[in-house]
Amino acid sequence: MPPAPRLAPLTGEGLLADRTYAALKKAILDNTLPPGTSLSVPELARQLDVSRSPVREAVQRLIHDGLATHAPHRGAEVSRVDIDDLRQLYVVREQLEGLAARLATEHLDGDGLAQLRGILAEHEAALAADADNAAQIELDMRFHRAVRELAENPHLLAALEPIAGRSHFALHSLWRGAEAPRLALDEHRAVVDAMASGDPEMAEAAARRHISRLRVRLGQATARDAAPRRLRPSS
Repeated sequence: MPPAPRLAPLTGEGLLADRTYAALKKAILDNTLPPGTSLSVPELARQLDVSRSPVREAVQRLIHDGLATHAPHRGAEVSRVDIDDLRQLYVVREQLEGLAARLATEHLDGDGLAQLRGILAEHEAALAADADNAAQIELDMRFHRAVRELAENPHLLAALEPIAGRSHFALHSLWRGAEAPRLALDEHRAVVDAMASGDPEMAEAAARRHISRLRVRLGQATARDAAPRRLRPSS
């Protein structure tokens, strides 16, 4: 089990539990805490210079998101995702994200559309500024989370959140090529355009097509990896 890397003490304002969660989540998504890293509450609390309570709450939220797991006899650790398992996960996610886009289209109003287009604009700006993968992955997650929330179905949201969290590990592998983030953003824009048209079936098809293409790109990225059975942290 890899030892926990050194994290910087927390800064900023806001609820301590939320800031702790955000810091640990960012560390996972940018591979500062790679798959298999121990999430020792006492050690993380020491490094972040906070009490154990917000760290304990943050770790539980990460487990709910699918970004961490509780391993018997080892405690919490950053999730490890097997490539074969990930492919199967994307098959399920394709169906559920399609349903989310369909339902979101049925509930879409001007504010919801503005929210989605705002995320697209932020992602376009991040690409233009050559932002790092962590920033772009966060925008990708925000887009999909917004669609799920606009669907206004708590059962679908509860089913998709952990699946989406686990599947986003793949983006470190998928987005090594310069073209991959652009492809993802263009596909997000196609989903929003379909939703804006007011056609739920078209929106569902666009969302499913996006996830299906991600699954294909995952296979292509995996074929280039030296160790195809496990996701490796990007350098």
